[in-house]
Amino acid sequence: MFRRCATWLRKALVTSATASLVLVFVVACGSGQSTTTTSNQNKTPVKIGISLSLTGDFSADGLAFQQGYQLWRDDVNKNGGLLGRQVQLDILSDASSTDQVQTNYQTLINVRHDDLVFGPFSTLLTKPASVVANRFGYAFVEGAGGGPSVFTRGLTNIFDVSLPVANNLVAFANYILALPASQRPTSVAYATEDDPFTQPQVDTARAVLEKGGINTASYQVYPAETTDYTPIADKIIASGAQVVVVGTLLNDVSAFIQRFKQQHYNPQALIATAGPDQGSAFLNVIGGTQAAEGIMVPNGGWFAEANTPGNAQMVQEYVAKFGGTYDGISSDVAEAYSVGEVVQQAVTKTGTLDNTKLIAQLHSGATYMTVQGPVKFDSTGQNTAATAYLFQWQGGNLIPVFPANVAQAKVEYPRPNWP
Repeated sequence: MFRRCATWLRKALVTSATASLVLVFVVACGSGQSTTTTSNQNKTPVKIGISLSLTGDFSADGLAFQQGYQLWRDDVNKNGGLLGRQVQLDILSDASSTDQVQTNYQTLINVRHDDLVFGPFSTLLTKPASVVANRFGYAFVEGAGGGPSVFTRGLTNIFDVSLPVANNLVAFANYILALPASQRPTSVAYATEDDPFTQPQVDTARAVLEKGGINTASYQVYPAETTDYTPIADKIIASGAQVVVVGTLLNDVSAFIQRFKQQHYNPQALIATAGPDQGSAFLNVIGGTQAAEGIMVPNGGWFAEANTPGNAQMVQEYVAKFGGTYDGISSDVAEAYSVGEVVQQAVTKTGTLDNTKLIAQLHSGATYMTVQGPVKFDSTGQNTAATAYLFQWQGGNLIPVFPANVAQAKVEYPRPNWP
């Protein structure tokens, strides 16, 4: 590089090129960049394409993800943007549809020519979306597509900043098995959406509990597009199980709880893969904090009071921008925010928006810091540095009760009867 620069400079001096032209090229030579590099000259926004479920089954989560992405955008822009360029989010709604999410990413990449893309909500939508991104060589960083089937397809462009989901409920299963014999339940009812996010968690927990001698009173898998959850809830109730483990999102777990309350069915423990982590959105549909008391949910490494870099600032900014309270913030917000943080750090390390180089950087074994904690990707794109937390609603707050180093209270078991 320097030899080429010196040769050019001698020719420029011999031909009496203007001093300003020589100066410009000398600066380029000294920086180690070619004259085609636009990092300091290009002030157009960095466009990031995202498909989100702003309507449909995943709309509550999609809206929370949008909030997280927006908070990250505001923060990165206040600090100079990416490579000195402001960030612009280009968001399309996929209506929670696997077909539409593919169309959206094709549009974002091939029609709108966005510089980067971020992932949608859910394993279900991440799977087809990541294939589109891979086809066109785009890095695909996401925060809610941690189902095992996402990482077994040989794709090298996908990276999930959150905890791999398959073992989310193992901590709960181990807690149940560790109870004294006089308190340990003898039966569990399971129900899950036919969804690559929910079912692997439920099936893993079931295997652990059955191996530990806990009987399965009922096991149901229902279509993700189900809208009438009453028959499923009634089968759980009829089983008389002491513990209920459900693979749900907000809509179905809320319907189950409402039916349990109506029928005065009071399991000693109730844990859901998702839904209870939706803060005020969850409380509003089940009847408030008293109805939530004792309900549990696994979480992939985030809660509002977590002592992780930047978390307190993000929480404060959320309340200032969107209102509510700390306890009402969905963990989806942190997952989305963490996507932006990882991409920001990777872009800074590489000094480029080139997707091929970003993919290589994300596969480098580097550790990135986020509001969810450390992120380090294995060869499949899963975060091996994430810690699983177990949360429970107690006294109107969703608080961590596992592991011990973050627990704010002991697990409330058995949970109280419905109010």
